[in-house]
Amino acid sequence: MSKNTITTEKAPGAIGPYSQAVEAGGFIFTSGQLGIDPATGEFGATVEEQTRLSLENVKAILEAAGAGLTQVVKTTVFLKDMNDFVRVNEVYSSFFEQPYPARSAVEVARLPKDALVEIETIVVKG
Repeated sequence: MSKNTITTEKAPGAIGPYSQAVEAGGFIFTSGQLGIDPATGEFGATVEEQTRLSLENVKAILEAAGAGLTQVVKTTVFLKDMNDFVRVNEVYSSFFEQPYPARSAVEVARLPKDALVEIETIVVKG
């Protein structure tokens, strides 16, 4: 099985030994995307803004792979505080249409760079 890495300057670069995304077996797997503005390197000020930036970064990576958000079949949302779930969900719902992807949402002790939210996706390409 071949494995191709996906990279774009329209999303923040990897901050460790990993790829922004990997395409393999007809799927695209994005690494978790933080709510960082790729132009400035700065986090969004609120959880809503970080959610929007995170999903914009996912979208940019998928576009670099020749795919889009309509092909997302699964997301995982990592939250610093589950009390932010409703606010994250409001922004999240503006990026996806029915049929919505499957999703898991979990609260974690800490995210990289003390982010408030991180989102990863699995995409079926084709």
